[in-house]
Amino acid sequence: MHVAIVSPEFPPDIGGVETYALEYCKALVSLGHDVTVYTMRHPLGELHIDGIELKPLLKMHWHEDRRTLADQKADAWHVMNAACAWLVEDHPGLVVSVHGNDFLRPYYPLAQPDWKHLPGGWRMEDKQPRWLQPYWISRTARLMERTLPRARHILANSRYTEQALLNRLPACTGRTSVAYVGVAEKFFGIERQTQADGISRLLTVCRLSEPRKNVESVLRALAKLHGEFAFRYTIIGDGADRERLQMLSHALGLDDLVDFAGFVTQEELLEQYARANLFILTSSIIPNSHEGFGIVYLEAAASGVPSLAARLAGAAEAVKENVSGMFVEDPTPEALENALRQFLNGSKRFDSDACRVFARHFSWRRVVEHALPYY
Repeated sequence: MHVAIVSPEFPPDIGGVETYALEYCKALVSLGHDVTVYTMRHPLGELHIDGIELKPLLKMHWHEDRRTLADQKADAWHVMNAACAWLVEDHPGLVVSVHGNDFLRPYYPLAQPDWKHLPGGWRMEDKQPRWLQPYWISRTARLMERTLPRARHILANSRYTEQALLNRLPACTGRTSVAYVGVAEKFFGIERQTQADGISRLLTVCRLSEPRKNVESVLRALAKLHGEFAFRYTIIGDGADRERLQMLSHALGLDDLVDFAGFVTQEELLEQYARANLFILTSSIIPNSHEGFGIVYLEAAASGVPSLAARLAGAAEAVKENVSGMFVEDPTPEALENALRQFLNGSKRFDSDACRVFARHFSWRRVVEHALPYY
């Protein structure tokens, strides 16, 4: 079967949706299917992946992309962002994967006018005032609300995401199921690196552009534990909030204990997981933003690393309590301080093998096999 994947988020961009799209495509190929990915052109260039044809043709303008894709052929069409559900108007058998924030508030102003086909429109195409952006986003939301309920099927990455979608768009009722996500095999191959210095290695992997990730609360909690326990905290990721968080870390006296590593290579990421004792990501729920699932929790578990998470949104399904990690009910600095103290003093312990057994329940092949009957 020839499957067309439409995914504006795709590596070399970094993020959960990008990982989902790439690993899903690789699993399709492993099952013998031909895959073409339609995405946006990336300033770093496009990946070259065996078995996957990559076409960076998307402009993220509904009218223009519709014309571009009109002549493209495939046996099945699958979009990886709810806002791209407009494709159902040309492909009634469309399958859509939803991840959480994509249907709460679209990221891209897809529903702008068809400037190229308006008199003098070329003058506006790249020169629109920023204050118009929320208007185009709201129009895009209405386009999504009209088209997403017409998809043949909608795959959610968690039970929480499925329910959030149905609360937001009840017209999708009867067209959804939970396919979950997978975790790449490379994480299971990580060999644990035990440290003899008695220092606990703490690790966070996330974009530093969303306050709901609560890195600030983790820093404040660790400041309370400074001097009581020996630890090092590594934060992998970058974003607009990084400078502020670095200034906070300095103000809290954590310069020697916290490393803002920025974006790292895959080899460096695996090395960090190999050394880590605890993965930390305690995301909140805020308006129009939540943790739909959290593939990073599974990557940590597959690496033999337990997680500290907030029992909120999809994270509650990505971590198995007392097996692959532990929860705080509310990710305040005080709650995090208490949870981290339990881990650092040894009263909370986890088995690396048990973490990996839990992660084995999630595979990209299983996600693809769940989707195939709907193509």
